[in-house]
Order: sequence, then structure tokens, then C-alpha cells
Amino acid sequence: MPAVRTSAVTAAGIVVAVTAVTGCAEKADADATGSNAVTVISTDSKCEVSKTTFAAGKITISAQNKGSKVTEVYVYTPSDKIVTERENIGPGTKATITAEIKAGSYEIACKPGMKGDGIRQKITVTGKGAVKTDPRLDSAVAAYRKYVQEQADATIPLVKKFAASIEAGDIEAAKAEFAPSRVGWETTEPVAESFGDIDPLTDTREDGLEAGQKWTGWHRLEKSLWQDKKITATDKTIAAQLVSDLEDWQKRVGKAEITATSMANGAKELLDEVATGKITGEEDLYSHTDLSDFYANVMGAEKAYELLKAVAAENDPALTKELDKQFASITKLLDTYRKGDGWVSYDTVGKTDRKKLSDAVNSLAEPLSKLAAAVAK
Repeated sequence: MPAVRTSAVTAAGIVVAVTAVTGCAEKADADATGSNAVTVISTDSKCEVSKTTFAAGKITISAQNKGSKVTEVYVYTPSDKIVTERENIGPGTKATITAEIKAGSYEIACKPGMKGDGIRQKITVTGKGAVKTDPRLDSAVAAYRKYVQEQADATIPLVKKFAASIEAGDIEAAKAEFAPSRVGWETTEPVAESFGDIDPLTDTREDGLEAGQKWTGWHRLEKSLWQDKKITATDKTIAAQLVSDLEDWQKRVGKAEITATSMANGAKELLDEVATGKITGEEDLYSHTDLSDFYANVMGAEKAYELLKAVAAENDPALTKELDKQFASITKLLDTYRKGDGWVSYDTVGKTDRKKLSDAVNSLAEPLSKLAAAVAK
């Protein structure tokens, strides 16, 4: 879960501007036009929506940040389940979100500073919608749903092993098991975040805590293991809770609302996660295991892309050619940081290398932001 920032400064002194991966290069033709398009203008105190009623089906949201803070735009169900989102929209930039939304009542939320419940506007989506059905996209969604469930299933024994080492007071074993226990989560994080209540319990960093929020989850334990260098009774309780919370995720993930466009948007969100946490070294601040999370984010994004590729290639062959190139490039670059079965400690990655990683993320994120539109044509 990203913390508030307008730019992120790493320990090595490199600045990674989040606007580089939020659609700042998008053209004016990305503005919302047509009967099923909406413009959302976010400022530091307002969330202005161009219209509040439109037909179910493919919806295009043109989000514009006219405030001074990095913002996010969400569409929520009445139960606060995330339908679609775009994080890290920098001041003065735009982002286009293509989504499929069923008939019903929803809320569009802008989150200046990327915290809290946001400034919300109620919207109504009417009718049955005229979404084109493509058997290839149906198959892609089914395959991705299976993949997400497999990742959740694979996570549970790993996190149980991690928790068992904490219960036993074995700091070194717990350190070794920390990063592997996070891989399944990191590959499918947008789906996990769509439930709203699980991510704050499991993956919040200290700098991302809301007022009055109790700190639990992986990063609370990470601090104990690497900075405090001790395991307390409270840590053992938190570890047990982490297992319980992730088992809840495992049971619920199969019921997640997944569409072809949410897969595409989720792939972009995974790159945003890299840009705002992993590149900067802020995600795994104490363990410096950021490259493990980085790789998982990229692999999760690539999985969604590969499942959607057949349709995207038909609609926008130039886009898929560029995405193939950029996924291959970033994977090759990441492979240079492997060490045995894992990765080098991120605190050993210097300013020049972090810049290379940042450039690779930006080069992939820009075309990836267009995948949802290509799929929905």
C-alpha cells in the first residue's frame, strides 16, 4: 500500500517522479467524450464528476488532477468494494481508466494525498449494458481467476512457515521466509486490494497508517526482525493474525469481481506499486527484499497481459509489439540482480542501477496503461 508522496526519494538520492507512470503523456483525445464517458477533476478539496448517470457496459473515465497533491480515483460499490481504480495521478497530469461496470449504484472517489476514504460523488449505472462478449476474453478471465486462486493457495503454507518461525523465536529462519511468503500476494495485489479490508491488515507500511489504525501484517513483523532484532509476544500474535487474514483472502479471492478490463488495469496498478515502493526502497524498508516484490509485481502484470494478448494484438498490434519488447527488457534487467534462489539486498543497489530500473518501469508502464482500452475496443 503506497504512502503519500509527490515524488519518492531513495536512500541513494535518486528521485522517481510518480507522474512518469500515471499517464502524463496521454493526449487530449483521452479526455472523456461520448455517451458513456465521464471526466473526473480532482483538486485538493473537490472531486468534480461531469455526469452522474450513464449506461452499464464499457465506461471511460478521464481523471484530471488539478490539485497540488498526488491523487487517486476509485469507483466503489455501496459495500466499498473496489470496481476500478487508478493510483498515483500526479499534480497537473491525467489518467484514462477504461472499465466494465454493471448496472447499480456506485461512488466515484478522489483521494488527494492518497489517504482516507476520499471525496466521494454518487453515480448511477443503468440498464443491462452493451458489452461485447468475446469467448477469448471469457477464457482469459477464467484463466486469470484460476491463477489468482493458485497464488493465494500457494501463499498459505509459506506464510504459515514464516509465522511458525516467529512463534519459535527463530529470527534468522523468519528473515529467510519473509520474502517468499509475500510472492503470491504481490503477483495478484490489485485483486486482494479490491476487497478493501484485507490489504490494510496485511500489507500496510508504517508511513501508510491511517489515524488510529493498529499496525499489523508483514511490515510490522519486518521491522521487528530487522530493526528491533527481537521477537516479542505481540509479534507472535501479529504473525498468527497474518495467517488468519491471509486465509480469509484465500477463501474470498475466488469471488472477486474480475473482468478483462480489470485485469488490464490491475497490470498497470502492479507497475504503479513498483514505482511508488519498490524502486524507492520504501516498500521493504528494513529487510531490503524489494527486488523479490518487484519481480512478483512484474510477473503478475505479465500474466494478465499474456492472457489478454490475443485480443489486444488484434485491436492494437503496435501496442502488443511494444509490450512484448518492454516485458522482455525489464525481465532481463531484473535477472542481473539475482543471487542464488533469491535477490541481492536492495540497499546494495546504487543510484545508477536504480535509475536503470526506474527507466525500465516507466518504459513498460506507459504502453501498459493503454492495454485496457485495446482490450475493450
